Amino acid sequence: MGDFDSVRVRVPSPVLELHDDRLVAAEVGVLLKRDDLIHPEFPGNKWRKLKYNIAAARNLGHETLLTFGGAYSNHIRATAAAGYYEGFNTIGVIRGEEHLPLNPSLAYAVRRGMRLTYLDRTSYRAKTSGAVVNDLRREFGEFYLLPEGGSNREAVLGCAEIPAEVAVPFDVLFCAVGTGGTLAGVAAGLGPQQSAVGVPVVKGGAYLEQEIVDLQASAYGARVGVWRLECDYHFGGYAKRTAELDAFVEEFEARHGLLLDWVYEAKMMYALLDQVQRGTYAPGTTIVALISGSAELPPV
Repeated sequence: MGDFDSVRVRVPSPVLELHDDRLVAAEVGVLLKRDDLIHPEFPGNKWRKLKYNIAAARNLGHETLLTFGGAYSNHIRATAAAGYYEGFNTIGVIRGEEHLPLNPSLAYAVRRGMRLTYLDRTSYRAKTSGAVVNDLRREFGEFYLLPEGGSNREAVLGCAEIPAEVAVPFDVLFCAVGTGGTLAGVAAGLGPQQSAVGVPVVKGGAYLEQEIVDLQASAYGARVGVWRLECDYHFGGYAKRTAELDAFVEEFEARHGLLLDWVYEAKMMYALLDQVQRGTYAPGTTIVALISGSAELPPV
């Protein structure tokens, strides 16, 4: 088991074989790295991204964490939970206008003690600018700034620990890509004969390549590891879904008893199985699929 200071988490997370006739036909093995089981309130990459950021905030003497996200952001929820358990005040800067009643995701964050504030979409696009950050400091005082999605140097270092937790040999690791921090980390943690595939869940995700290179440079000084992006599995864009994706989620749950988060993990698993069926991977290949988010809101 690992921990923050006050929360026990399930690390290493389980690695389970996926039994599927499509994989048998292709003679390809798939292992599910179940990071969604780390902790109900810090599923998957959220705990890994927050782990070293919490330590940095504490070492710097900060009492408040401030971060950004959309109205359904998993990162907003996880930051609120981290503050609750680790004794930090938390502020969530939400894209767009306030809508009442709050949706379940934001209501959960508030129950965990987070103070919400809102930026119109034009200001939100400039959220990393000195002017916006200074305005937030004038309003809220000093804080430790977590970027949208939690992806920064500390997050990359946390995610780089994932590959070493897979005790059996594998060739490729698939993960969903939102802001790029998870792929930046796991690619850095791979062995010399391994590679990673990131599946952007945003439309036009090719721009994320430079974002990921920049994240790796912040942690390691340069691009590291062998990795690539598969950008054609966004199903219309971030938090967009189609009947085809919904049918895939339903079928996957019926086959395997696992309800995939349709924003991230379903798109990644769809891409993986599609690539396997297209013959992208030679017989005998073993692929790890990183399940790093949960489809369910934790109860509070």
